[in-house]
Amino acid sequence: MSKQVFRYGEDFLKVSVAMAIVSGAIKGILSEAGRERIRKSAAIVERVVTSGEVVYGINTGFGPLCTTPVNEEDTRQLQENILKSHAAGVGQPIDQRLSKLMLVLKVHSLAKGFSGICEATIDRIIWHIEQEVIPVVPEQGSVGASGDLAPLSHLFLPLIGLGKVFYKDAVKPAAEVLRELGMAPLQLEAKEGLALINGTQFIAAHAVTGIVGFHKVLTQADLNAVLMLEGLSASIKPFYPELHALRPFKGNQFVASTIYNLLKDSAIVHAHANCSRVQDPYSLRCVPQVHGASRNAWLHLKELVETEINSVTDNPLLINERLTISGGNFHGQPLAMALDYACLAAAEIGNIADRRVYLSLEGDTPGVPRLLLPSTGLNSGFMILQYTTAALASENKTLCFPSSADSIPTSLGQEDHVSMGSISGRKLLQVLGNVEKIQAIELICAAQALDFHAPLKPTPIVEAVHQAIRNQVPHIETDTVMTTHLEAAMELVGSGALIHTAKKTAEETGLSYMTELQELFDRY
Repeated sequence: MSKQVFRYGEDFLKVSVAMAIVSGAIKGILSEAGRERIRKSAAIVERVVTSGEVVYGINTGFGPLCTTPVNEEDTRQLQENILKSHAAGVGQPIDQRLSKLMLVLKVHSLAKGFSGICEATIDRIIWHIEQEVIPVVPEQGSVGASGDLAPLSHLFLPLIGLGKVFYKDAVKPAAEVLRELGMAPLQLEAKEGLALINGTQFIAAHAVTGIVGFHKVLTQADLNAVLMLEGLSASIKPFYPELHALRPFKGNQFVASTIYNLLKDSAIVHAHANCSRVQDPYSLRCVPQVHGASRNAWLHLKELVETEINSVTDNPLLINERLTISGGNFHGQPLAMALDYACLAAAEIGNIADRRVYLSLEGDTPGVPRLLLPSTGLNSGFMILQYTTAALASENKTLCFPSSADSIPTSLGQEDHVSMGSISGRKLLQVLGNVEKIQAIELICAAQALDFHAPLKPTPIVEAVHQAIRNQVPHIETDTVMTTHLEAAMELVGSGALIHTAKKTAEETGLSYMTELQELFDRY
């Protein structure tokens, strides 16, 4: 079976498609129509150089040197120099999947034909993607305008035989790998260096990765909440559709519908339908409002990111032979603010999960013992698990300060307002990692609480999820070292295994699961 093809610069790039190109499931190509656009754009640059017309970045210096002319003989050296001088990032290398995603996003933007890049240069970038020769990019150094200059410079140093690359599970000098594979370094033409390093692909790659990770966290959050609602004998009424029709936020309605579908035929729910409890604490009762608000933030980010990764974000842009514009499409503010919003929304998923963990230890649910062990005193039970969720939730709060609220002028004042969106993107991934750890602890506690309701059973989907947990994490009777169990639970969350179990069981049983607004919130 032939591999699905994506045409750079032509097809609409969705988040899922970008990730599929990175994984190798989809092949990205340049069509002949795309190549023609690229050639026309490169020809405009060549005309500017030979005519002597002054255009920023083609025959002038960069940033505060924009009024300094560069003669025709030096325009090539100018492009190589900008990659060298701007590769000033520091810190640990970003994950090579992020670097590869940056390459994919950059090719798609350049292939639209407004950047003056040469066809051979784009072909070489695609070669790097397909041969898994992935540049090493430091995590720190971008202020998010004029684009992600430092990380993009590191990303494209290998084109001219400099920098380092990930290749065959090792980090090697780019020059060494190019020699090994029989590839000569490129000679960049006028405008190419600037086109390569101007843009938002570092921010956008983190945002694309964040959308995927955040979606998994949100879906897991609803499953965890159902397990905890069952384990703590919570009421189903706060999830009735009649309630959420009166405040119809899409995220709220989706979460309420999902949880209602997973609870409505539960033997445990029916067993306490006439109990004396009037209402549940907020972390149980307000799951649709809290999880739903975070889903709305995810949807907002997804919509903005899909616009961004299908845009042209370098500078200057060659609109046609008569019009070249030096503007600000490289400014990261549109994503920076949305990433800060998403960071807060993700942290809130961890905050409310920590509160549910705390509730599970209180011993206020009939049949569910304090600290989740029948005999405490000699045993401390699950007490310290909540210490860990508290520590992680607190750490996330410190990461929620909006990076986009800050701006430090750069480039001798020429670039006097910057987005700091690269920091926003990095923080989102940190917060999501912490939330996954909180969720792992929550599912351990929720599964333990649910055990005490036997022989009553939840709905088949929830029972399948509970059993999948029990296949990896046993019911605990006395104090034990939790490390192995935490690692197993984190693997269940990180791999998305429980989400897969829930969806597979729904398909096998024909039961409703995530039906309301599913197309909106379960696709990217």
